[in-house]
Order: sequence, then C-alpha cells, then structure tokens
Amino acid sequence: MFLSIFKMKRVCHLALVRKNLLAHSPFVQPLDKMVLRAGSFIILRRHFLAKLVVTFLALTLFSGCGQDTKAPRSLDKRELPKSPETQSQQRLRINQNVIREISFDDIVFDMAEDTTFSRDLLPERVTSLVGQHIRIRGYILPSFQQTGLTQFVLVRDNMECCFGPGAALYDCIVVKMLPGRTAEFSIRPVAVTGTFGIKELKGPDGNHLAVYSLTGESVR
Repeated sequence: MFLSIFKMKRVCHLALVRKNLLAHSPFVQPLDKMVLRAGSFIILRRHFLAKLVVTFLALTLFSGCGQDTKAPRSLDKRELPKSPETQSQQRLRINQNVIREISFDDIVFDMAEDTTFSRDLLPERVTSLVGQHIRIRGYILPSFQQTGLTQFVLVRDNMECCFGPGAALYDCIVVKMLPGRTAEFSIRPVAVTGTFGIKELKGPDGNHLAVYSLTGESVR
C-alpha cells in the first residue's frame, strides 16, 4: 500500500515537473506565439473580408442611386394636323379683335328711285364689312321707350327723313343689343360698337325699311 502511494506521488511530481518544463521551455513559447499569431491573422482576415463585402455593397448601392431613374416614356401622341383656316375664318378672327371706325358715308350705294332693293346693288366695300367689328356714330331714332333700349334704329342725322318710306336705305342701321346689354336714348350723337351685318327689314306693304343690322355691344 505504501508502495502504491509512493508511486502515485512520484507520478504527480513528474507531471508537475513536466508542466513547469513546458511552461519555461524556449521551444514551447515560440509555438504558443505562433498559435496566437495564427489566430489573430485569422480574425483580422475575417474582419477584412467583412469590410470588403460591406464596401462593395455600399458602392453598388450608391452607383445605383446616382443613375437617372426615369420612368418609361409613353408613346408620344401625335397631334392631328389642323385644317387650314379659310379666308373667311381668318377675317372673322382678325375682325373680332380689331374695331374698325366707319361712317354712314362708307355704306352708301347707288339705288335709283322706284327700284326694288337687291343685294347685287351693294358694292364690295360694303359686303366686306359683314362680320366685322365696327364703330359708327349717329343718332338714336326717337321711340316711346327712353331707357333700357334693347333694340333701336341708328340714323345718319336727327332729321325724320332718315328712316321710313322715302328714306335712303343706307342712312339707317337696325341695332339689336347683345343679351344683358341696353342703351339709353339721347338727343346727342352716340357711338355704337358691334358686329356689322346685312339683314333686310320690310314694312307691312312689302317695301324695304332697312337693309343693315348691327349686333350692339356698347353705346356711348
């Protein structure tokens, strides 16, 4: 029994001595350092690879954001060619923006006595005024109504010979005001602005009383 205990102590002593030798051995310490360095290198390598992957992903993301991300363009709708304006349409468009000053002298035409009116009697300088924006001065023919006139006869002068049987057809214009517009009677001459037209007005006997019309806009 004592021999067994002695052997066990010897084994423990040898193990302790071996441990101390390994700890202070010049061959073991470099080996430990190599192992530590190898472990550190592996850790650093893993960190480097991780940073490399993150950097690559960041560059890919930023390069994608820098590009123009335009939505796909839809097919251009080609406009249909506009039909060219006719001369009458062009004249009407221009005339609506320009007010032409005229007088009763500009709408005079030759007509012999006891002659029935025909539009063939109108010269081109008169027919060219149709649809034009004009301003003409004259007198309002007196009537029973003095205010809120929606329709009246504009005559060359304030004499009674300018409208009715025996009067010259070119000395009067039948004015019809636009909806919502009115005029006031005055003994003084007025300037009427509107769109000129040709519209025959006949009396009960079938004779012409007027041939000119004006869609009135303002009376001043």
